[in-house]
Amino acid sequence: MTPRDASDDPADLPGGNRWSDLDRPPLNAASLRRALVRGGLWTSLDVVPATGSTNTDLVARADELPEGAVLVAEEQSSGRGRLDRRWSAPPRSGLFFSVLLKPGDGVPIERWGWLPLLAGVAVATGLSGAAGVDTALKWPNDLLVTVGGEERKAGGILAERAGAVGGGGGGGVVVGIGINVTLRAEELPVPGAGSLALAGAATTDRDTVLRAVLRSLEQWYGDWRAAAGDPVASRLQETYAAGCATLGRKVRAELPGDRSITGEAVALDGDGRLVLATGDGVQEPVGAGDVVHLRGV
Repeated sequence: MTPRDASDDPADLPGGNRWSDLDRPPLNAASLRRALVRGGLWTSLDVVPATGSTNTDLVARADELPEGAVLVAEEQSSGRGRLDRRWSAPPRSGLFFSVLLKPGDGVPIERWGWLPLLAGVAVATGLSGAAGVDTALKWPNDLLVTVGGEERKAGGILAERAGAVGGGGGGGVVVGIGINVTLRAEELPVPGAGSLALAGAATTDRDTVLRAVLRSLEQWYGDWRAAAGDPVASRLQETYAAGCATLGRKVRAELPGDRSITGEAVALDGDGRLVLATGDGVQEPVGAGDVVHLRGV
C-alpha cells in the first residue's frame, strides 16, 4: 500500500471537504516534505486522511522502509496508548504520527528502551520552542501541560519493536506520538485531558508544531546514536529527569500481575527505570507499569 496525501486530494478528507472546520486546516504535506526530507534522518513523509493507527501501519512495513519514514494521519480510528488504551480526537484537532527508527549495530539493543523517553524530551523541547508551552513529562510516556492551574495530559508516546532483528531490513522501533493541539474544552475525552490551545499556546499551526517536533527529535536521536545510546554522554538522562513531573512526587506504580507499589519517585536509573523509595526504606526500580501521581502530596 502506498499512502496518499490528504493535502493532495481534498475529497479524501472525512466529510469530503478539507476546509470543513476553518479553525483546523489540513496539513500541507508537500511543504512539510520540502522542510524536513533534506538528506538528514527523515527519508519520507506521508500524510493520510485517516487510518486505524499510524503505528500499526508503520510496523507492518518496517522491513521494506528505510529508517526515517514518517506517517501522519489527520484522523485515527484505532489510535492506541500504553496498555491498549484508546486515543481518539476530532479530525485535524491534533498531531497523530509515527516514525521508524533503526538504531542498528551502533546502539546496543538493551539501550533501545530509552527511545520513548528520548521522544518525550524531543517533543517537550520542540513544543517549548515552537508553541511556547511548558511541557512536563510524566514517566514513562505522557506529555503534561498546565490548564487553569492543573496538570493535564496533552499527549502521549507509544514505542513498538518492528521488523526482523538482523534481517535485511534491520529491525527497529516505531515511535508513535499523539499531541492534542486545538482540542476544545467541550471535546475533551476525559477530565484530565488538555491541549496546546487550552494551555495558551503561542501558535496552534500544526505544520509549524510538527516541523519543530520532528527537527527536535532528529537532533536528540542523532546525539543519542552518536553516543552509542549512552544516556549520560548524550545528556538524555539528565534532561529527562529535569523535565520529569513524576520525580519528587509520591506515586503509585501499578505493575503487571496486579501488583502495585507506592512510594516517592526519587530517581531515573541508567536503564530509564523509575526508582521508587518505599515506606520500608527499599529503593525499587520500576521498568514497566502505569504510574499514578497521588494528589495532595
